[in-house]
Amino acid sequence: MVGETFLSGVLASFQNCLCWALQGTGVETLTPVPSLAMTDGILGKAATMEIPIHGNGEAGQLPEDDGLEQDLQQVMVSGPNLNETSIVSGGYGGSGDGLIPTGSGRHPSHSTTPAGPGDEVARGIAGEKFDIVKKWGINTYKCTKQLLSERFGRGSRTVDLELELQIELLRETKRKYESVLQLGRALTAHLYSLLQTQHALGDAFADLSQKSPELQEEFGYNAETQKLLCKNGETLLGAVNFFVSSINTLVTKTMEDTLMTVKQYEAARLEYDAYRTDLEELSLGPRDAGTRGRLESAQATFQAHRDKYEKLRGDVAIKLKFLEENKIKVMHKQLLLFHNAVSAYFAGNQKQLEQTLQQFNIKLRPPGAEKPSWLEEQ
Repeated sequence: MVGETFLSGVLASFQNCLCWALQGTGVETLTPVPSLAMTDGILGKAATMEIPIHGNGEAGQLPEDDGLEQDLQQVMVSGPNLNETSIVSGGYGGSGDGLIPTGSGRHPSHSTTPAGPGDEVARGIAGEKFDIVKKWGINTYKCTKQLLSERFGRGSRTVDLELELQIELLRETKRKYESVLQLGRALTAHLYSLLQTQHALGDAFADLSQKSPELQEEFGYNAETQKLLCKNGETLLGAVNFFVSSINTLVTKTMEDTLMTVKQYEAARLEYDAYRTDLEELSLGPRDAGTRGRLESAQATFQAHRDKYEKLRGDVAIKLKFLEENKIKVMHKQLLLFHNAVSAYFAGNQKQLEQTLQQFNIKLRPPGAEKPSWLEEQ
């Protein structure tokens, strides 16, 4: 199963990171990582869960493994960014001999010499790295457990119906705008090809008008017509390029920036639910001196993740509001430009076509002109 494979990978990575972090600290035993028995419990429940049967006698299908794999990969993205100083060989549960220092070809020797200031600094750095890896491992384990519970219908998740609807609408809008952007680029390519053909055809007519005295007049006005169409086509191409560029900025920058905040919000929601579930399980357990301390620590951690979740939820709501206002403003201008330019081109109204570009402050570069420098664009 995909969930079992990824969860085993999480625990294996956590074990290797702990081995690396403890190198040189003098610690000969490792703190056990969360046992696979807990994972087997979750996966065992998932394997024996009821499969719904439709009215036609066909078994209902479980959620797609592809979506689960993507969500698990997103959980793993938040791993610690540490400067690796050793290579860990062997898989999960390997011995300490698998640690190969990269700075020296010799294994560290145990010495009875008292530790100097350098050793104390090294132990302090190793301790900090160990804490980072430990916190990341615990957080990843809890989030993976929560994600599997939600996917298999065993856990609850926090849902903001109004915000979730707006996020889904944004994703659908982005897909449609990407389709418009693709079609706009195709139109630009076709217009450019048409202009090249019209330009070549005009040159051919002009050449034939000089070499065919009996058809000089006919070839002449056809050559002038193609040159005029080519000129108007260059103006239309400039307007369409401006339209495509604006749509590209809206899709790849403005919408994408909002969706990045949405991804952070969804990750914070998963952490919030994971620590909420952990706190609920501790609250239902026995109350003794040891449990009371763990409960207070869990309550503080839960509150911190709750504050993070609430903050990101507010950020997403604000960005969605500003995005909608910006989208309406940009598209109102661009759609008006596109309509006026296309209408004037096919009506053969050269004056109106030029006025449209002046109205939207679009400047055309003459053929063969070089791209302006960075200072000129400023």
